[in-house]
Amino acid sequence: MTSSAEHSPERPDGAAVPDVSDAPARRGRVRARRASVMAVPATLVAAGLAVMTAEGALGVQFAISGMPFTVTATDLKGTGFAQFGDLREMAEGSPNAGDTGGQVLVVKSVIKDATLTKLCQSVDLGGTNLLIKAGGGAKKVRATDLTTDSTELSGDAAFKNIEIGNDASKLNKAGPLGKGPIGVFSQQSDTVRIKNLRQTNYATTAGVFKLPGLKLSFSEKGC
Repeated sequence: MTSSAEHSPERPDGAAVPDVSDAPARRGRVRARRASVMAVPATLVAAGLAVMTAEGALGVQFAISGMPFTVTATDLKGTGFAQFGDLREMAEGSPNAGDTGGQVLVVKSVIKDATLTKLCQSVDLGGTNLLIKAGGGAKKVRATDLTTDSTELSGDAAFKNIEIGNDASKLNKAGPLGKGPIGVFSQQSDTVRIKNLRQTNYATTAGVFKLPGLKLSFSEKGC
């Protein structure tokens, strides 16, 4: 008698069905590798660059789409700032997962109260960009509990009363949303200002988000 282990199952067309029995193990290894680099955002702090990011304003960790978007502003001013590393998860089976296991390593920060000048946000939809602009006039964009998960940032940053190297679970300058996981490198400050801000983000939330002069359009170019 021949053991069933000696035969690969076949599809109706006769082709062998790939063995996916080790898929959970592969996903586990991906998670372990990505968790091991949680301290990477420390290099951004050392470079003097701040990123607006944080947990969702309502404390909900929603599944990200996996599509990055660009955010720019000529000037950002904020009070109550915190920053730490985190992992974000895409929805199960997302076509944007690629070889990442559906995870994205981000810099997570919180700004308790923020003002932005000439805000621009764009996402590439494949040949065209969805473009959102606001705060270009006398009234600026204002937000409370502003949160964003980012992977890249450029700009000229300045902080007041900055603390670098805190345990993320002990942060207290940005309110309850500004606390991270225990054992994770972080920074916080009383205020933050970033001129010529440019970010690549995967998520943004806010308790209140006021966008004067809001304009939504499609464009060949992004921000």
